[in-house]
Amino acid sequence: MSYQHILTASNYGVATIDLNRPPLNVLNIEMMDEINRELDRLKGDPPKLLVFRAEGKAFSAGVDVGEHMGDLMPKMIDAFHGIFRRMDELGVPSIAAVQGAALGGGCELAIYCDMVIASERAKFGQPEIKVGVFPPIAALILPRIIGRKKAMEFILSGDTWSAEEAKRVGMINEIAPADEFESAVESFIGRFLGNSSVVMKLTRESALCGLQDDPGTGLDRIEELYMNELMKTHDANEGLEAFLNKRPPVWKDR
Repeated sequence: MSYQHILTASNYGVATIDLNRPPLNVLNIEMMDEINRELDRLKGDPPKLLVFRAEGKAFSAGVDVGEHMGDLMPKMIDAFHGIFRRMDELGVPSIAAVQGAALGGGCELAIYCDMVIASERAKFGQPEIKVGVFPPIAALILPRIIGRKKAMEFILSGDTWSAEEAKRVGMINEIAPADEFESAVESFIGRFLGNSSVVMKLTRESALCGLQDDPGTGLDRIEELYMNELMKTHDANEGLEAFLNKRPPVWKDR
């Protein structure tokens, strides 16, 4: 299947989705719909591994802020969260290969994957708080990955972390030199290719059961908070409008 904004490949049981809106790979609704169509297609013949990669200097600078407001907002949330719901339905181990900046929704896509290998040039950030919103997927998954304290620090500050800091707190698995990144990714993927697909899938499911709660239920509640409460506040809309107009936001805190 041919797409405009992503590249796809399948080799030796590895299905690759390559973000292809360089240089920043901003996730617009059309691009997210393509990712969802590809994930739907893969459900018919599940791969051994799912790998997200990216073209250009950034893994992804996040979702298109212009599609984050007004009538487009529900459609954008549905398309974005549809990626993670489909990843859960597919149920195979997933890897993000992050060669550059992973910010906002791009960071969420990377860290939702079961494993992350990053270039030494990569950086990770959830700057949503600075424009008056919060990152729903990061709110769901980060406390599970790095613990409540560091997750709160990361999400509430909007700070950007280097690959070294991300690895130190357990957000990513491995860092590779920039000039060896491609070979390091292939080597990392190769560690899993000799394993049984069905056993890896069941092992992954078992490991997630160890968390003893339902991520889907959590996401439903977070989505409700986001769409029905957050996006009805002055500050959420003010922050987004200020970003688009390249001016500082004026918060009313109500």
